[in-house]
Amino acid sequence: MTDPMASLTSLTSLTSRTSRRELGGFLRAHRETLAPAAVGLPRTPRRRTAGLRREEVAALSGVSVAWYTWLEQGRVDTSRQVLDAVARTLRMDEAAHAHARALAGFAPPELPAAPDAPRSSAAAHQPMLDAWPASPALLLDSAFDILTWNKAYATRWPDPADVPPDRRNLLLLLTTDPRHQALLPAWRPLALDLYRHFRTRADREPPTSRSARVTELLREGCPELEDWWGCRSVGDFTSHRVELALDQGGSAAYEMTLLRTPEPRGGSVLVHTPAL
Repeated sequence: MTDPMASLTSLTSLTSRTSRRELGGFLRAHRETLAPAAVGLPRTPRRRTAGLRREEVAALSGVSVAWYTWLEQGRVDTSRQVLDAVARTLRMDEAAHAHARALAGFAPPELPAAPDAPRSSAAAHQPMLDAWPASPALLLDSAFDILTWNKAYATRWPDPADVPPDRRNLLLLLTTDPRHQALLPAWRPLALDLYRHFRTRADREPPTSRSARVTELLREGCPELEDWWGCRSVGDFTSHRVELALDQGGSAAYEMTLLRTPEPRGGSVLVHTPAL
């Protein structure tokens, strides 16, 4: 008989290892793209790399080179004080700093979602979505799976009801579906901002999560954007002005805004407001 506590301990350990590995990769990416001049170091002719060396980050952060190397390799945990020092050295912005803290385990714990959470969330939000007859809107979960939508969305975009559930994901549709790309020719800036927002949660979840599966589908469905899928950049989604093509020619302009819902698992509503 399987011990449920042993299974939970094993999953927690796996998640911790995954988070340490992601944190190490996140720090390394920032180190390799930060110019020495940004931290007051001279760029010498004999320097072979554009970014900072590990020993430079360690010295500026007040830690040993060996320890910082282990941190990048995902072999050790860190204190919040030391992580904050490293983040300052690497000139992280607010979103990146918050993401690093979350990967290190310094974010508030999340409550587990109930098995029927997506269905109940969709039912709770449907009246609000339907109250916007002129504004296409849809409810997303933390992996950007589409949970429900209003009539205006199904009229303006390809109807999500026609998409298999495993593919009914906003990121997947924007990056792999020709119908969505024909409707929004300038889809890349929107998709990249959504993906950077997606990563703020996906990097903290175990390899068995839906977010991990979505990442696999993105890599398989759009390999030409591998630079995106391997990128460590994160950020909060900001409103976007988009021009959606009309069947009769011309386009309609909308402001797209992502509104967070109160659910503990990070759901959100993406609403299109007709632009003036």
